[in-house]
Amino acid sequence: MIVNYTSNERDLLARLMRSEALGEGALGMLMVGNVVVNRVLADCYTFTDINSLYKAIYQSPGGFSGTKSSLFYGSPTTKERGLADRILKGEYYYPATNSLWFYASSGNCRSKWYDQGLAGKYKNHCFYEPEKGVCNTLH
Repeated sequence: MIVNYTSNERDLLARLMRSEALGEGALGMLMVGNVVVNRVLADCYTFTDINSLYKAIYQSPGGFSGTKSSLFYGSPTTKERGLADRILKGEYYYPATNSLWFYASSGNCRSKWYDQGLAGKYKNHCFYEPEKGVCNTLH
């Protein structure tokens, strides 16, 4: 376990992963989960007071748009809970390994997002990470 969490927070993470990346399959959902956990771990930017999955998911401003999707509501499936469990046990997937941000793009990714460099793209999601040394808990 890399962050403390309750079973309700685990389900919240599973629901967010579904709402943000269902169309990108299991790997896309896992990468979204990486970003959420990274925000809990981060000691930088607007994430210094984010110390729980709940706070990361509902951060305002700067939270996840998936919380407004109809896919966010309803109980997660057994498969979705299993994906969240994998993230909470410490699995990481490039390019989300150190990413704090992502957005869905229908084309090419911007080279910068919130002044952060592009880490890479997976299907429609562009992932962004801070420079080395800025968020010591991520690198």
